[in-house]
Amino acid sequence: MKGLTDIPGVLVGHVSDYDGLTGCTAILCQEGAVGGVDVRGAATGTEELGLLDPAHVTERIHAVVFAGGSAFGLEAASGVRRWLEHKGVGFPTPYGRVPLVFGAILYDLGIGKASARPTRESGEAAAGAATSGPVAMGAVGAGTGATVGKVLGMPNAMKSGIGSATVPLEGKYAGVLVSALVAVNAVGDVIDPSNGRIVAGTRLAPNSRDFADGARLVRGGEPAGLKRSNTTLAVVATNAALSKVEASKLAAFGSLGMARTISPVNTTSDGDLTVGLSIGSKSAPIDALGVAAAEAVAKSILAAVRAAKTMGGLPGLG
Repeated sequence: MKGLTDIPGVLVGHVSDYDGLTGCTAILCQEGAVGGVDVRGAATGTEELGLLDPAHVTERIHAVVFAGGSAFGLEAASGVRRWLEHKGVGFPTPYGRVPLVFGAILYDLGIGKASARPTRESGEAAAGAATSGPVAMGAVGAGTGATVGKVLGMPNAMKSGIGSATVPLEGKYAGVLVSALVAVNAVGDVIDPSNGRIVAGTRLAPNSRDFADGARLVRGGEPAGLKRSNTTLAVVATNAALSKVEASKLAAFGSLGMARTISPVNTTSDGDLTVGLSIGSKSAPIDALGVAAAEAVAKSILAAVRAAKTMGGLPGLG
């Protein structure tokens, strides 16, 4: 499986700055996708969040952009919007088409160069690089500067990145797919739900590979890493037809995959959110899709840390 691009009509492109250690990822749905959102973190940074509200008048969006650079990285969404406009993609208005683009950022200023941020040109390049091929994973795109396990601060953290996975439905729903893409930049540790063990996370010391157990430290009052500079961003997409309300429910199910694989998660130091996208006409109940969504997000998070190479002075598993 290719990852998020297993869903027909979804293209993914990355731009990575390996000098500054930041980047952005463009997820294009040029024919339009029904969208929803589930926000679980308390430190989100977004653009056009209202587009994903079921009460919003527009039915479909044309792209999702994830970027590093903290709030500065929101500029990348403008580049994707400009690229789509040049392609004639967008919501029809009397005086031209307006691309509807949702953007979200993560904080990666503590690794690489704090002055390096994705720009409008970065977003335009990511859109131009978007393909239906296998999704590149690890320290790429919005995951270039991503890290995990920061309860004891950045020196004790580990490198992370972007992961993507697909879970097909079975039996009477065969042919229905649910795919995810996740940029993992959590304050917490990444846990393998199959055995409960930490895969990547807070280390006891900068020169150690032994894990300190971030959740245990937080329970004991360790404050060092609890700063508002973390976020895990996820997209869950399906080729089943959904309403905007159902797309938001799909996103909520996908967020359960974060809870299974990140500890602690959804803290006041994280801006965690999940976007749900529906592109297609196949049919399956939302509960079946939701079970697959949680699994796809969990698999994507594990893939993100396992593919991330050592970078910026922090060890990776890739």
